[in-house]
Amino acid sequence: MLVEMTQLIDRDVYTQEGRLLGRVTNVVLDVEGARIDGLYIAEPNGLLVEGERSVNVPFRWVSAVSDVILLKYFPKRITVKKAPPPSRGAEAAPEPEARSPRAG
Repeated sequence: MLVEMTQLIDRDVYTQEGRLLGRVTNVVLDVEGARIDGLYIAEPNGLLVEGERSVNVPFRWVSAVSDVILLKYFPKRITVKKAPPPSRGAEAAPEPEARSPRAG
């Protein structure tokens, strides 16, 4: 699929089920490979992306580009993994003392 980068900005992106994911706000490029790597969506649909966090959709997931962009794949929902809380009393172990060679 031969597509100019400027054709992608401000296009609506739909999943394979026809659900609006969001609008392309930027394009991620693979400069060394001279190809489009992904579509950046700054404000995705909150039903598809938890917290409406920005997503980068791999360009290999794109099925068609016309008046809209149709994806051939997108997960049912993207959730944000929360970091586990730090455990109490799990302080860093002290480093061993440096030993000097014995003079003798």
